Amino acid sequence: MGYKDVTPPVGGKISIKAGRLEVPENPILPFIRGDGTGPDIWAASVRVFDAAVAKAYGGKRKVSWFEVFAGELAKNKFDNWLPDDTVEAFREYLVGIKGPLTTPVGGGIRSLNVALRQMLDLYVCLRPVQWFTGVPSPVKHPEKVDMVIFRENTEDIYAGIDYQAGSVEAAKIMDFIQRELPAAFKKIRFNSKEKAEEFWSAVGAKDFPCDVQVGLGIKAVSYSGTVRLIHSAIAYAIKFKRKSVTIVHKGNIMKFTEGAFRDWGYETAKKFFGAVEMDGGPWCKIPEGKPGAGLVIKDAIADITLQQVLTRPTDFDVIATLNLNGDYLSDALAAQVGGIGIAPGGNINYISGHAIFEATHGTAPKYANKDVVNPGSVVLSGEMMFRYLGWTEAADMILKGLNGAIGSKRVTYDFARQMEGATEIKCSAFGDNIIANM
Repeated sequence: MGYKDVTPPVGGKISIKAGRLEVPENPILPFIRGDGTGPDIWAASVRVFDAAVAKAYGGKRKVSWFEVFAGELAKNKFDNWLPDDTVEAFREYLVGIKGPLTTPVGGGIRSLNVALRQMLDLYVCLRPVQWFTGVPSPVKHPEKVDMVIFRENTEDIYAGIDYQAGSVEAAKIMDFIQRELPAAFKKIRFNSKEKAEEFWSAVGAKDFPCDVQVGLGIKAVSYSGTVRLIHSAIAYAIKFKRKSVTIVHKGNIMKFTEGAFRDWGYETAKKFFGAVEMDGGPWCKIPEGKPGAGLVIKDAIADITLQQVLTRPTDFDVIATLNLNGDYLSDALAAQVGGIGIAPGGNINYISGHAIFEATHGTAPKYANKDVVNPGSVVLSGEMMFRYLGWTEAADMILKGLNGAIGSKRVTYDFARQMEGATEIKCSAFGDNIIANM
């Protein structure tokens, strides 16, 4: 692949054969530093990654880092928020990592993160949630939280089929619904100028627009999209010997989208993994004699799940859910174990092998270039990345170092202000502390 503005380093290329990654001793891994606090975080994290690899493999393995650009830096350098070079680098080298990116204000790309996921069809948003001893938490027993969320990344209302009120697209859809689906049209509360006028008159308001202003979103949930997400979640649960997969949905209300997601999920468990119903169903279990024997596949309503991950966290292990539910759940769970600042994430296509691991927090521009923020989200995303590559020894080394660093109570300000007897240190120094504790 020829690149216009960047040059790949010397190194090997990751490939995939028969569904398995083939990783050379010196893989080229694209990375994006990120905006705002991204450069500070990356500087600390990459030293952690290199140290973990060196300590785990004694110099026999080494990452060839390939910097590519997106966000504000790309806009400033190339007048492009997401250059073709960047997308092609992640496409060619399969696996990479990124810091937080600014979402452009106004027109253009709605979200750089969403754009990358859609361009590479990264249909799984993988969000493991676990507590590290000593991390401040708002709940009594954060140690009970040990879950892995499989969030569908490419469908649902959150995927971006979303039209502004008053736009040509919204008007076309409104016209179609009125003409072809009159029963549905009646469910749109303010679907006419007359109804708008009636409302504003009733509340005594004047000088408000009375034309039809309705924003519209289309919630797409497909059979194929569901199968590949649920299949990935069950395969992961089997590989890592988890005890259950919970399909989280709002199918009691959205029966033909989220309800279908639930039903197709159970079908996937039965068809591909030989699961059989328990006590008349719909819950099912993989029987003895099959890989993953004893794994339970069950379901839960989304709103109840958000309550029960607080009150009964040990009931949940692997969670498979749709895009919007997964966004709510992953951030709510992150709060229980220390906050979004140390929450890792990965966007993965298990079929093609493509994966981008990323910080899940924002850019925090007011802290940019101050060397103060916690690098934990990128550090743990790197841990996920190495585990995905099969470099489990390096991944374990990162976890050992992070646990030791937190245990030493020499931590960044976000932890130090909540930990009794802690010493506040810089982002870079926290990276040093992680390395020292490997």
